[in-house]
Amino acid sequence: MTSGGTAAAAQASGKGTRKPGKSVTGTRPWIAGAFLLPALLLLGALVVYPIGYSVWRSLFDAPGSGFVGLGNYAELFSDDRIRTALKNNIIWVVVAPTVATALGLIFAVLTERVRWGTAFKLVVFMPMAISMLAAGIIFRLVYEQDPERGVANAVWVGVHDTFAEPAPYPGANPRPNSDLKASGGGAFTTKEAARTGTAVSLPLVAVQPDDLKGAQRAVAAKPRPGQITGTAWLDFTRGGGGTPNRIDKQEKALAGLEIQAVRDGKVVASATTEADGTYALPARAEGAKLRLPASNFAEAYNGVDWLGPALVTPAIIGSYVWMWAGFAMVLIAAGLASVPRELLEAARVDGANEWQVFRRVTVPLLAPVLVVVLVTLMINVLKIFDLVYIIAPGASQDEANVLALQLYQSSFGTDVNQGIGSAIAVFLLLLVSPVLIINIRRLRKERQR
Repeated sequence: MTSGGTAAAAQASGKGTRKPGKSVTGTRPWIAGAFLLPALLLLGALVVYPIGYSVWRSLFDAPGSGFVGLGNYAELFSDDRIRTALKNNIIWVVVAPTVATALGLIFAVLTERVRWGTAFKLVVFMPMAISMLAAGIIFRLVYEQDPERGVANAVWVGVHDTFAEPAPYPGANPRPNSDLKASGGGAFTTKEAARTGTAVSLPLVAVQPDDLKGAQRAVAAKPRPGQITGTAWLDFTRGGGGTPNRIDKQEKALAGLEIQAVRDGKVVASATTEADGTYALPARAEGAKLRLPASNFAEAYNGVDWLGPALVTPAIIGSYVWMWAGFAMVLIAAGLASVPRELLEAARVDGANEWQVFRRVTVPLLAPVLVVVLVTLMINVLKIFDLVYIIAPGASQDEANVLALQLYQSSFGTDVNQGIGSAIAVFLLLLVSPVLIINIRRLRKERQR
């Protein structure tokens, strides 16, 4: 071999040999460590130390002076409030991510081919720009019990009143010392049986002014042979001076009031008062007592108690889905854009309808994206705090309690016990860890493909 060839070989072998003390990338380890040191210090101060201290603090009592071992963890499963919080967290983890992901998938698929799909996606995604605090305030007003203020109950009451006729005079009562007496269930019945050819007066009080708008002046009914007649009116004269149980000049008629003739517990006849308050029952009502059914006086339908103990958790989950369905939709839409159209068209050519294409082709191809969205939302709901703290009123906050909120209340609330609070924090970390591990493994598998 020539000297030139030897030199070339030596040069080539030199290129393939790593200098001592250098890593694969050609950088000395201490240089890489120097660059990583600030980040490691910050990570240790903000993550590692708080986790370690929380584990240590969870082994001590409320003042932090007495060692209790795993006693705080045992109390997590014996305290009623914490058990309620744990149950609600399970509901959150199962329901909220599933519903948000399902809605995101539906929105992404349905808006793919429509012209205004981008505008719709923008509107659905807009709640993501709102903080949890602002969203909580918004939905606290949406779920307000008063239909005049709460949007949810305004819609619900409107739908209800479309199919159910409201009571004409909610809250009205008989005039004291009149012939009408309460007969149970909100109804009022005369003490004496009525006779044909007589007029039975039905004076009422406590009628709301709004229910009398456009009402005519009451007219005294005249007796008629073979009929039971009478008048129902508001026995109240503004400014005083009226005579009880008698129709005075300025007193108003109660139109649309249902009158029933009841004998032996059965309704034998019924009538409705006219515009001047008068009514007439046929001869078969002879000897029956007159009853004003409760449907005349039932309170106006006030909607659903959204923030009551029974519905407060589903209501708050609804506000969360409103915020995060847009997030799921955007990620799924991005995954849908990368789905090969040839596969979808091939399925349609083979005779599959749109539902079969969606169920057997689109969803399986989107499975990796759906898993990412689902796992991300599961981690997010395990830490949910803001919405529950703001939306749930004090009367039902215990029923809406979640672990993150209980952690705050135990650590900084009125009954401070930082040992319990630290135990809840460690327990939350243990709950989140399996989801994080699954997510990390999934990411590693995707990189190896």
